[in-house]
Amino acid sequence: MNTVVTKVAVVGSGRSVCASSLAKNGVCVTLFESARGPGGRMSQRREVSEDGKELVFDHGAPFFTVNNAEVLGLVREWESRGLVAEWKQNFGSFDCSSNKFFDMEQEGLTKRYVGVPGMNAICKALCQEPGVERKFGVGVGRMEWLESENLWSLTGLDGQNLGHFQGVVASDKNIVSPRFTSVTGRPPPLDLNLVPELAAKLQDIPVIPCFALMLAFAEPLSAIPIKGFTMINSEVLSWAHCDSSKPGRSAASERWVLHSTMEYANSVIAQTGLQKLSEATLKKVAEEIFHEFQSTGLSISQPFFKKAHRWGSAFPATSIAKEEKCLWEKNKRLAIAGDFCVSPNIEGAIVSGIAAASKLTEMLSCL
Repeated sequence: MNTVVTKVAVVGSGRSVCASSLAKNGVCVTLFESARGPGGRMSQRREVSEDGKELVFDHGAPFFTVNNAEVLGLVREWESRGLVAEWKQNFGSFDCSSNKFFDMEQEGLTKRYVGVPGMNAICKALCQEPGVERKFGVGVGRMEWLESENLWSLTGLDGQNLGHFQGVVASDKNIVSPRFTSVTGRPPPLDLNLVPELAAKLQDIPVIPCFALMLAFAEPLSAIPIKGFTMINSEVLSWAHCDSSKPGRSAASERWVLHSTMEYANSVIAQTGLQKLSEATLKKVAEEIFHEFQSTGLSISQPFFKKAHRWGSAFPATSIAKEEKCLWEKNKRLAIAGDFCVSPNIEGAIVSGIAAASKLTEMLSCL
């Protein structure tokens, strides 16, 4: 591999598996993340209650499962490093029309994995591996292809020059999605005219929004016999889990995370748009979701902490590259990777990231 320039930009810490894989193959990686820390949907939320208690929540993906052999190999490695553990609890479903549990699943039937001590532990560790330079709080505002130099030039949202790179790995949400404009008021960083072969596939990938409600209770919700359950026949709630029941979590309080239905989230977004929500709106959402939880008849006590969070594009509603596993522009060394390529879950994102790293490593070795 040419040792003069082997730099790749990875946009979004959700592609940290890709960044790690590239670095292990001798590529210098700069990872840009607009948020304060790594994780994306695997991020961990830190909050402080009114009486000063520090609370942490996995307010995005509650767990992940694995079927792919290559991903299972990575999970085994992460387990040996103490980054991942199996969440050994009972799960099931709850019918909100009859207020009854059903499909109760015994512990261990399906292996559910979680990051330790939080879901972001995996991304955090991978971002810190040798060869990966991390830049948190730095959003990419513009990507330009320099034809004469055969390089990508990246500019930050603040106009700062972020450098030149031989290749780029990103997600549709980071660089081409119209939702980028809805949130920032700016055009997406990548002009799709630069990648006409990919443009059609990348145009407005449908997503499923979701609200998460974080709750903390002084006493256990003892009327609930399981620690995670899908909810049916509710217009508001789709999922609930006891976050503090996961391995490596503090047991100082019982913490629950609820996820709304897509229909409920869309009804709120239809009124508010995708701009940052007001505290009043978030408080109203929190009250409505909690009221639905109380309506289950499960003797839900009043929490001492309650806060809602919006995932505006939580899950992709389609998979656009199941065979290729990522979108690849060979001549410009651009890979678009994420769960929207393979399957709408963490395993899908990992598989796509591995594929993107493989494409870039192969191309860069020929330069």
